[in-house]
Amino acid sequence: MQNLTFFNNIPRHFSLFLFAFLINFTNFAIMLVKTEAIVLHSLKYGESKLIVDLFTRESGRLSCIVGIPKTGRGRLKKQYFQPLSLLDVECDIRPNVQLQKLCDARLLHPFSTLTVEPVKISISLFLAEFLYHALRGEQQPDTGMFDYMKHSLLWLDEAKTGYANFHLAFLIHLSRFLGVGLLRSMTQEGEGLFFDLREGEYCDVPPLHQEFLRPEEASRIKNMLRMDYQNMHLFRLSHTDRNRCLDVILAYYRLHLPAFPELKSLPVLQALFA
Repeated sequence: MQNLTFFNNIPRHFSLFLFAFLINFTNFAIMLVKTEAIVLHSLKYGESKLIVDLFTRESGRLSCIVGIPKTGRGRLKKQYFQPLSLLDVECDIRPNVQLQKLCDARLLHPFSTLTVEPVKISISLFLAEFLYHALRGEQQPDTGMFDYMKHSLLWLDEAKTGYANFHLAFLIHLSRFLGVGLLRSMTQEGEGLFFDLREGEYCDVPPLHQEFLRPEEASRIKNMLRMDYQNMHLFRLSHTDRNRCLDVILAYYRLHLPAFPELKSLPVLQALFA
């Protein structure tokens, strides 16, 4: 009762000040988060800082400011923030702040081939650019998608042969996490029909727009969508067929993800496995 009497006796103007202070304090309260993260992109900022875009397991997508010591003796190393690096990070996350502060980071799994083999480097740069744009709206955590991406990168790092179709399988199965459903849409009953890329469904006659596949191509692409990491080496695709399949997948994503751009790394990837 004494506590209630105390608050009742606080002047009204002071109560309003206290309320405003508590709201402001809540907005800027620090939440220390430790989580696994995948590097999507990094950009030099000033002389000794990086702006790093991460996709984290516990907090979704984050943009962080990272201080990099010039001497190279600090805990944070510039090489940690190469595209698709797998990290354990510690961040001070504050609501309504655009750039979070990354306090600590260490390599979760140092890659053995992904950063040294030219073909895998080209695949990695393409996937990093794709994910940087595709995950733009993923502000909430999605542990299933994170685990899928992590597993995929570890698989590619360990693969010695048979990964020419890796980027196709990766993009196909990622679609279910992003809610665009390429795999689900094209594996519905639709033999001998046109496939409308805009609507994500089969149709008896070609739609009035140009974003569709004719029956023979729809059937061929549908067969390619059955590939996964275990069986993709069995799909003997020509250079032309592989690139056409990639064009179709990217066209589908571009139609279903807002403001998805043309990818600068695409021509390099298309030149592989000729």
